[in-house]
Formats: sequence, structure tokens, C-alpha cells
Amino acid sequence: MALTNNDIFKKLRVAHKLRDDDIIKICELVDFQVSKSELGAIFRHPDHAKYMECGDQFLRNFLNGLVIHLRGPMPPKQPRKE
Repeated sequence: MALTNNDIFKKLRVAHKLRDDDIIKICELVDFQVSKSELGAIFRHPDHAKYMECGDQFLRNFLNGLVIHLRGPMPPKQPRKE
């Protein structure tokens, strides 16, 4: 059975011990707005009426924010010396 974006997101949340507030702050680092109700829908069981699939864009923005959260912002690029 292949992992879905929802499964990957759940595993990352557990591995990094993230709460809903933490995920919202991480998404804000990349100017991606998400609400607690959206997160609740993503983390629900697939059979639930309010279940929502985690799209590629949602997961990509979260991962980009997580990188910034863990490593800090990227330093500005230095011009190459020739």
C-alpha cells in the first residue's frame, strides 16, 4: 500500500512532535495560510465525513516551512568571483 500525502504529513507531525499551532506557524514561514479546522480535516480518518485530502501544494509548502523552521532561513547568495 502506497503512502498518501496525509500519511506522510501525519508521520512528520508525530516525528517532530508538532501541535496544530506549531504547524500553523511553520506554514506562515512560507506565507502559506492554514486554519486549525483544515488541519483537523487532514488528520481525520479517511472514512470520516469531514476528511480532506492533503494536496501536493499543501505538503510542499509545509515541507519548505519545516526546512526553514529546522535550519533557519537561507543566507543570501554571494556573487561568484571569477
